[in-house]
Amino acid sequence: MSLSTLRRFYEAASAAESEGGFAVHLDGRPVRTPGGRFLLVPARPLAEAVAAEWDAQVETILPSTMPLTQLSSTALDRVAPERETITGYLMAYAGTDLLCYRAEAPADLAMRQSREWQPLLDWAAETLAAPLASTVSVLAVSQPDHALAALATHLDAQDSWRLTAIQAAAAATGSLILALALAEERIDAEAAWSLSQLDETYQIEQWGEDAEATSRRAALKRDIAAAERLLSLLKA
Repeated sequence: MSLSTLRRFYEAASAAESEGGFAVHLDGRPVRTPGGRFLLVPARPLAEAVAAEWDAQVETILPSTMPLTQLSSTALDRVAPERETITGYLMAYAGTDLLCYRAEAPADLAMRQSREWQPLLDWAAETLAAPLASTVSVLAVSQPDHALAALATHLDAQDSWRLTAIQAAAAATGSLILALALAEERIDAEAAWSLSQLDETYQIEQWGEDAEATSRRAALKRDIAAAERLLSLLKA
């Protein structure tokens, strides 16, 4: 039976210290990930937050309301055993980062992109030693090898849990730079979402927003917020 159709089968969820970290228990029994691993996290506040997600379930378990459980499972089942693959996935964003592709027109959109996005590229150049080029062309811009190498080195220095949050944020924003800025507390989740949605917000201002777009934007906002919360709980 899939988790999405599983009825609540336990009375209480709790966090418990365990060898190698902190476990989440349901009626005293440890939770396992979809991959069969024990759901063992590195920080008690994170374990308590995951347990709270399980405790909040009513009759049917709804994975969409359990983002920390999902991110923790991803960290254990996918990111930790496949770090090289995940890093490669993230580096693909560096080559086509959202912040590097600007509009030539209309002028007010181009100005907004430059005003809002360029400070983050400047931050990446100064703080991460990763100066990325921007363009108004529809063709891919070639990024400096030393900038890409610096970003790869920075990703390699992250543990699997932070890398999981960075991956989630990059997927939701379309930008490795925004994801790293979130991880390094240069921006918060609200700013990351707003910056990643700059083009869409401009279009909505011109033409309005439909229900499908509203739902999609809200889902991305939740994903970014979950990544930020994971990062916060890891250091709490």
